[in-house]
Amino acid sequence: MQHNPVRGIFYLCMGVLVFSLQDAIIKQVSGGYALTEVVFIRSCVAAPILLTLVWRESGWRALFASHLATLVLRATVMFGAYAAYYMAFPALPLADAVALYFTVPLFVTALAGPMLGERNGWPVWAAVLLGFVGVMVMLQPGTGLFNPAALLSLLAAAFYGLAMLMARKHGSSLSAAVMGFYQNGVFLVGAGLVALFLHLAGIENAVHPSIAFVVRPWVLPTLFDGLMIGLCGVVASVGIMLLTSAYRVARASTVTPFEYTGILWAPLWGFLFFDEVPRATTVAGAAVIVVAGLIALRMAKSDTEPERPSEIDLPDQALVETGNSVRGNPP
Repeated sequence: MQHNPVRGIFYLCMGVLVFSLQDAIIKQVSGGYALTEVVFIRSCVAAPILLTLVWRESGWRALFASHLATLVLRATVMFGAYAAYYMAFPALPLADAVALYFTVPLFVTALAGPMLGERNGWPVWAAVLLGFVGVMVMLQPGTGLFNPAALLSLLAAAFYGLAMLMARKHGSSLSAAVMGFYQNGVFLVGAGLVALFLHLAGIENAVHPSIAFVVRPWVLPTLFDGLMIGLCGVVASVGIMLLTSAYRVARASTVTPFEYTGILWAPLWGFLFFDEVPRATTVAGAAVIVVAGLIALRMAKSDTEPERPSEIDLPDQALVETGNSVRGNPP
């Protein structure tokens, strides 16, 4: 298999950029529409695109995989990850929500031991500890500046890290397109079921903006908003193709650090579209998180990474959506 680092880095950076646009769109519509409606429309648009990708990559038979239970379980965890991630958007500046989500590698490192039996030395754990020092710098617990919605981004990172480890453990024989198709299907069904439950329960209002984003009843979107929400489905599909290509043409150790370019786009979109100016603590905390994440990724891979990309690399990294890509992020 070829190793083209320049092309791989280009694909990765473009994939991260594409996914960052989805974050900006969802934040834009989070004040007037329900999260379940946004996810439902996005998933409807993405479904035929992902189905075409499955056909081109593996053929129709790949949809009837023997790992159906694993696919659905992992997709359900991803649904929880992205729900928590998007719920943070109405209450937090975009830069804060995305930066906190980039703790994914730290959660992966922490969970790899109990889930996969991987042993990490003290330098890796020191990097994890450093990363959570960065989190504390950003959150500023005990002060009037702390926003509980920040915990949603951390919860999303933990769930996404869990899903990545599930892919590493069970997904070596599954293509990225198949995993993406089932994930999108669970998002579609899950959003519909949650919306139906809230409607039947009569839950339609909430004070906190994150909760309001979930329980708000569905309304017919304007033409512009409908197109923007639908565009998220196209964005997710294009992002999956770009990230999959990145990990196919270059070693994971080469391209993975460039996932953190997502932290550059978030404050830019926040400033241009929402008049948000990152606080000094956000910049400082994000820098610490990035350094810690890169150290953890590098040291964890130094003894295990194969010389060439293998199929096991793809499920771990290719299905990043959200907002950011160490999702990579997050879709």
